[in-house]
Amino acid sequence: MSKSTVPKNAVSKSSLSSLDDWVDSNEPGVKTVDAIGILETLGWTAAIVALDKMSKAAELIVLQAEWNDMLGSVIKIAGSTSHVQAALDVGLETANQMHPKSNPTSASKSMVRLINRPDEQALRAILSPDEYNVLIEQSVVKRPRVIVHESTSSDPSSEKLNMASNSQALGFIETQGFTAVFEAIDTACKAAAVEVVGKEKLGGGYVTVVIRGDVAAVSAAIEAAKPRVEGLGKLIACHVIARPSEAALGLLPK
Repeated sequence: MSKSTVPKNAVSKSSLSSLDDWVDSNEPGVKTVDAIGILETLGWTAAIVALDKMSKAAELIVLQAEWNDMLGSVIKIAGSTSHVQAALDVGLETANQMHPKSNPTSASKSMVRLINRPDEQALRAILSPDEYNVLIEQSVVKRPRVIVHESTSSDPSSEKLNMASNSQALGFIETQGFTAVFEAIDTACKAAAVEVVGKEKLGGGYVTVVIRGDVAAVSAAIEAAKPRVEGLGKLIACHVIARPSEAALGLLPK
């Protein structure tokens, strides 16, 4: 995951010469930054799972994530045109597997778009300033945090995420309805030795709880949680990411 974030004063700039003004083009492994990639999908779990696979398939910089009150979330990435396109191909395939069309003629629940050499004025709308939604009581624009592993730092700042090991797994339980997710997460935590990372709300009743632990524990916890949702709410997604990328880790809830 990129250690770069969009500068806090970026959206107030009166002049932007290129996408390089928004990102650190010296990001290791990213030699060229001339395109933005947009992945929009249903729910938060599909977005993070797709981002994990995108970052493992291509060299990219994570710019930010954003969601609206219509249950959708957007991941914004940058890099060379070829790498961004490769990442979007993987991301769309992943998101479509998690949320397939209900029938061949229905609208897709996920979409991607590559914007090559974005216009400097367009960037002011594409990349968003910090925004807090008072209805769901959390930020709806998320910038990636720096990942600090416990072996290298004992005092991470509030903008960093401390991880014990990058070999840990992440588990996601996403439902429509609070009762369902509360019952599911309680069952998950009783079933295996896992830690709750945090909770995200997208509006529309969508709630995602993220857990972490070793792969076996997280897998057992998620499997135990799934059936507990039935009759209490709608299951949107349950998923395990083994050895999550830093791109995925950096967008986890605080």
